[in-house]
Amino acid sequence: MRRLFEWARRWKSRRTVQFRTSLVAAGVALIGLAVIVRISVGFIGWLSLRSVDTELRSQSVAAANKLAAGARPAELAAVDLRVLDSTGEPVDGLPGTDLRPQEIDELKAGHGVTGSVRYSNQYRWVGTVVPDQRGRPRLVLAGTDLSAYNDLRSTAKSLLALGSIAAAATVGLATWVVVRRALRPVERMRLAAVSLPEGERLPVPDPPDELRALAEGLNGMLARRDADTEWLRRFTGDAAHELRNPIGSIRAQAEVAVVHPDPDLAQETLQEISVEAERLSEMVTGLLALARAEAGTQPPARPVELVAAARLAVDRLNARGVRPRVQLAAPAAAMVVMATPAEVATVLDNLLTNALRYARALVRISLLPAVGSVRLLVDDDGPGIPEEQRARVFERFHRAQPNHATTGGSGLGLALVAEAVRRRDGFVRASASPEGGARIEVRWLLPKGSA
Repeated sequence: MRRLFEWARRWKSRRTVQFRTSLVAAGVALIGLAVIVRISVGFIGWLSLRSVDTELRSQSVAAANKLAAGARPAELAAVDLRVLDSTGEPVDGLPGTDLRPQEIDELKAGHGVTGSVRYSNQYRWVGTVVPDQRGRPRLVLAGTDLSAYNDLRSTAKSLLALGSIAAAATVGLATWVVVRRALRPVERMRLAAVSLPEGERLPVPDPPDELRALAEGLNGMLARRDADTEWLRRFTGDAAHELRNPIGSIRAQAEVAVVHPDPDLAQETLQEISVEAERLSEMVTGLLALARAEAGTQPPARPVELVAAARLAVDRLNARGVRPRVQLAAPAAAMVVMATPAEVATVLDNLLTNALRYARALVRISLLPAVGSVRLLVDDDGPGIPEEQRARVFERFHRAQPNHATTGGSGLGLALVAEAVRRRDGFVRASASPEGGARIEVRWLLPKGSA
C-alpha cells in the first residue's frame, strides 16, 4: 500500500497544473455526487417503502374488520394475507411465517417488518390487532413481495451512479477548459519573459486581478535583478580599477628590486611594498564588509548606549598615540539608539579614521539630542569637502582628494557608514565644519517611547 501511495504521488507530481486541477475537481465532484446518490437512493427507498406500508395497512385493516364481523381466519387466508394468534402462530391453517418473536412484537405495535417466508425470498408485512368473535386477540397481516421495490432501488442507484460519473467527467472537462484558458495569459507572460531583454518589463494586464498582481510582482523582481546586476557590474568595475593600482605598484617595485638588486634600497622597497600591501588589505576588507552590509540579512536592532561607545572609540584611538588627538563632547546622561554594537563601532571607527586622515590639528566628535533621534557630529580642521562633492562622498571609491596616495584611503569607509545608518532608518550627510574642515553628521533613531 505504501508503494502504491508513493507511486501515485510521483505520478501526480509529473503531471501539469491543468491536469492535476482537473483531476482534483473531478474527484471532489465524484465524491460529492456519490454522497448525494447514497442519500437520494435511501430517500427514494424510504418513500417507496412508506407507500407500500400504507397500502398494506389498508388491506390489513379491511381484513381485520371482516374477522371482527365473524369471518373465519381460513376464509381470509391467502399468500399475502395471514391471521396469527398473539404468539405469532398461524390460526388460518397455512404454514408458519418464519417471523421472529421480536418481529411479531413490532407488528403488534403497528410497525412494518421485512421478513422471510417459506415460499418467497422477502416479504413486507404490516399487521393489525383485532379481537375475533370470541374476544381472542388476532394479528391480521398483510404482505407483499418486495422484488419490485428492490428493483426500483437498484435501477435508481444505477441510473444515479451513471449520472454522477457523467457529471464528474463533465466537471473535470469543464475545469480542464477553464484552467487552460486561465493559464493562457500566464503562458504568454512566460514566453515574453524568456526573450525579455535587460531593462525591459513584462506587460501588465488591465483587469486588477491575480494575473496583474503576478505581473507586477515579476516586474518588481526583474527591477531588483537589474539593480543587482548593475550594482555587481559597477562594484566589479570599481573593485578592479581600485585594486589594480596597489597590485601594480607592488609588482613594479618587486620587479625593480629583482632586476636591480641594491642592498641600500632593499629596506625602503620593502617598506613601500608593506604600505601598498596594507592599503590593499584594507581595501579588500572594506569591500567584503560593504558587500555583507548591502546583501546580508539585517540583525535585529537593540538599544545601544552611544555615549559609552563613542568614549570607547576615542580612548582606543588616543591610546594608540594618533595625532591629532580626538576630543569628545557628550552629555553626562546616557543616549540610547536602536542599532547593534557592531554597527555603532563601524560607524564611529570609520568616521574618526576618515577625519584623522585629513585633519591638521583637531578632530572633535559631538553627541547632541534631537527630536526622536540623536545627532552624531564629527568635525575636523582639514581642507574640507567641496560643496559639489558632498553628496557623492558616501559612494564607494569616491574621494574628495584626487591624490589618494597621500591620504591612504580606500574610498569605502564613508560608504560603510552610510549603509549601516541607512539600514536603521537614519541618515548621514556631509557639510562644512565650524573649524574650517569637513563635518559628517549622522542621525540615529531613539528607541520607541523615548523622549
